[in-house]
Parts: sequence; C-alpha cells; structure tokens
Amino acid sequence: MIRKLSILDRSRTRQGHPAPQALRDTVELARTAEELGYHRFWVSEHHSVPGVAGSAPTVLAAAVAGATHRIRVGTGGVMLPNHQPMVVAEQFGVLESLFPGRIDMGLGRSVGFTGGIRRALGRDTGDADRFEEQLTELLGWLDGTQRAHPEVHARPAEGLHIPAYVLATGEGARIAARAGLPLVVGDLRARGRVGEIVRAYREEFRPTARGAQPYVVVSGTVAVAATEEEARRILVPEAWALAHSRTRGSFPPLRPAQEIEALEMTPKERELYEDALAGHLHGTEDQVAAQLSEVADRTGADELLVTTSTYDRTALLDSYARLARIAAL
Repeated sequence: MIRKLSILDRSRTRQGHPAPQALRDTVELARTAEELGYHRFWVSEHHSVPGVAGSAPTVLAAAVAGATHRIRVGTGGVMLPNHQPMVVAEQFGVLESLFPGRIDMGLGRSVGFTGGIRRALGRDTGDADRFEEQLTELLGWLDGTQRAHPEVHARPAEGLHIPAYVLATGEGARIAARAGLPLVVGDLRARGRVGEIVRAYREEFRPTARGAQPYVVVSGTVAVAATEEEARRILVPEAWALAHSRTRGSFPPLRPAQEIEALEMTPKERELYEDALAGHLHGTEDQVAAQLSEVADRTGADELLVTTSTYDRTALLDSYARLARIAAL
C-alpha cells in the first residue's frame, strides 16, 4: 500500500461554473485535502484550453498556500520550456519566502500543444529538447552556481532550499535520474509502461546534493465510492471531455454524468469514450485498496499523486475522503 497521498488539481471548469469558480474550487479543495491529511497539493499549467482555468500555477499556488497552514503546496508542474529559468527561480523564491518549508517546484518539459499557443508564448517544439539545459540553469539560480550571467542573482531565491521534482516519461525520467531529482510519472492506466520508466529511472539515478536516492511519485485518476458503479460515474465527465476533444478539437467544460450517459454517440466517439474510462483505479474502498497494493508492488512508488476531476464536487470530495481512509491518513 502507498501510504503517502497527494493531490494534483487542474482547475477544471464545469458546465454552468466558469473559470473563476474553478479556481475558487481548487483553493477550497486544498483546504479539504489538508483536513484529510494529504501530504501535498499541486496545481497545473495549461494555456488556451477552454476546460482548464489553471494557466498561472505559481500565482494559484500562492492562493492555495495562503488558504492553508500545513500541507505542502506546489506545481504539477511549471512547464519550464515556456519560461526563462531565472524568472521561475524568482517566483519560487517569493513563494518559499512567504511560506517557508512548504513549497515544491514541480517542473515539466511540455510546450503549448498547438502552433498558435506556442507562437503566443514565443516558443516552438524544439524548446522541449532544451529542458535538461534549462533545468540545470534553474537549479544554478537557486544554489548560486550559475555562471552564464555573471553578477546576476535570482533574488530572493538564491540560497533557499526549494525541492524540485521532474514530471516526466521516457527521456524526461532519465533527465531526473541524471539530476538526482525525484520523478513524477503517470498515468496509471498504463501501469506496465510506468513500471518500466520507474525501473530505468532507478537504474540510472545519480546521487547529488539534492537527492541521495531515487524518489518516485506515480500519478493517476482514482475514484472511490460506496459502489463500483458510483465510482465509475465519477470518471464519466472527464472521459467524455477527452473523447470530445479528440473528435471535435476542443476540450470542453465538464458536464454532469447523467447528461453524458444519455448522449447519442458516434461509433468513434463511443470507442474513445470507453477507452478513456478504462484502466483507472476505481471502485469501493476494498477494491481500490487492492488496486493500490498492485500499483505499489509493480512500481515501488513512494507516493501517489491523485489527479481526479469530475463535475459532481460532492462525489469528488467523498472520493478523496474514502481514499484518505484507505491509506489511514
């Protein structure tokens, strides 16, 4: 069993509940996560996605940290290719200065997923290939070892201890291993693939001042309810949004499960929808406990980062409470 549980919330918008409400929901969820005993609460970075309000993770992390008292707060993640490393260092330096000992710096290597977004950000697909270089520069701004810009300092970040995590699959996991940093990897629908990535990360890990040994966080959707069918319904809104995005080109706000279940779907939509529902950890508390044990055995993960989104906030909060009970938080 994985006993250390955390949450990544993507500030998903819901039908009838626009982006400002989604951001307030994220802050409120963080308060609940703290009460339930979750270890950390992270927020994400997405740009120009209609169904996601979280576009400025360090700003949202500040709001979350200000509304909580003990839980660790961070980003899952800041997409480093979209930013100048010095600016990222400065932002996290401010966060750590305001909320000492509670801030995590989760970093990813993705760029905007369309040409228009990338042009608006002043980036292109090749910038993702510079992630390792950017990561080294960012860490250098924090520990004062960067030499590319003499007499320039990232204040107030320089000298602060801000734990860094790499969100990755494939090559990104090797970068985390070479840097001696913790790895965050998902999604758990492809557990065999996740297990392979984790094994390669552990084999290639190089101890550094930032990490003496590998640390693995596996991420994925988890839904827990009184019955397996109720847990499955928690998954329905996000599954339909994903199917919709792949057939119509836009990622929509989440809709109620009962509306989606009444829809007429094309064969292709139905195929994508059913595929998006498959493989997640879901069911009753006993069923999910067994699934978590299987994940722990396969990956040896130190921590589980739960990424569940759904329309029904009451069901979502109940799911997180049941999950906390399973792990004895």
